Amino acid sequence: MTNQHPTTPPPELVQQWVDTYFGGKISQSNFHLDLARQAAQWGADRELLACGNYLKQCAAWEEEDVTEFYNYRRPKPPSLKEQALDAHNRMMAGEETQDDWAIVRRALEQLDD
Repeated sequence: MTNQHPTTPPPELVQQWVDTYFGGKISQSNFHLDLARQAAQWGADRELLACGNYLKQCAAWEEEDVTEFYNYRRPKPPSLKEQALDAHNRMMAGEETQDDWAIVRRALEQLDD
């Protein structure tokens, strides 16, 4: 997908991990991508928390500065609308996946009649 969550490792890296840790005996699936994204997000959150705690100890940083730092550094996943528009663009280019159809369906289901 072109507009992944900012902490999602690239599919090639996930496939490398699958090959390394599972001997390539299982195929890459959304489960692997989701697991890799969650692991990356967990690690990023721990690092962000450690940096924030350090900055709180620095005399030049106020609590508001640390909060602003958190908000700036914590990646925001794309909205369902953004995901649906990206999926639509892939569909128009003939590069759609089953996930794209599911994303568009979820977006349509949220619309009022």
